Amino acid sequence: MSIQFDAEQLAELAYYGVTIPPTEDELPYDDGVPMESPRHAAQMNLLIETLDLHWADRENFFVGGNMFVYYSTQQARNQDFKGPDFFAVLDVPKRERKSWVIWEEGKGPDVVIELLSISTAMRDKTEKKQIYQDRLRVPEYYWFDPFTTEWAGFVLSQHEYQPLPINQQGHMVCSTLGLVLLQWEGIYRDIEARWLRWATPDSTLLPTYREVAEQEKQRAEQEKQRADLMAERLRSLGVDPDLL
Repeated sequence: MSIQFDAEQLAELAYYGVTIPPTEDELPYDDGVPMESPRHAAQMNLLIETLDLHWADRENFFVGGNMFVYYSTQQARNQDFKGPDFFAVLDVPKRERKSWVIWEEGKGPDVVIELLSISTAMRDKTEKKQIYQDRLRVPEYYWFDPFTTEWAGFVLSQHEYQPLPINQQGHMVCSTLGLVLLQWEGIYRDIEARWLRWATPDSTLLPTYREVAEQEKQRAEQEKQRADLMAERLRSLGVDPDLL
């Protein structure tokens, strides 16, 4: 993506010793503003954690949250540093980033999710939606309110967002990632709530690290129970299992 600079922008950037165009390391990446609530932060982390774990063996994706996405140097000049609460990008190197700089990466997000709040809902549904549609051309955009559980999804079709339906299973199909989004009631990070989660098309939830550990513990206990039963059966037949 080519970024154009006018004379005033060039002079201002040169004055501050910023290269043209500015790099990830030269752009602001933290505005000091926390997430709207602990539940908002937990919801963001749940979406990131489960997708990261699901794609742990892949090296061609990036998943981020509450970090700046730069598509224009005008953002830096206007201190307009707001970024998506969650976004995923395919076909890029898997590495740490301070922020997402489109003119360095060569592409923008493939999927964006905004977490609504009283203070952000209007902007998420209007201004940001328009930016994701017209400027970033994000193929799929969703929003979700962690407290009211309001949610909606949109897919880019012929340069405009079209609403995504909720299917009979209660899913929104995210074709870009080959997954679905669904609402799940449970406890995550000690918060009991109704969460937005990733799942496979057959409704299998992408697990958290804690859920994977619990599943492995259960499997180990089941294997031990089977071994104990087998040993008891052998003893009943007069066979010492320790000698086998």
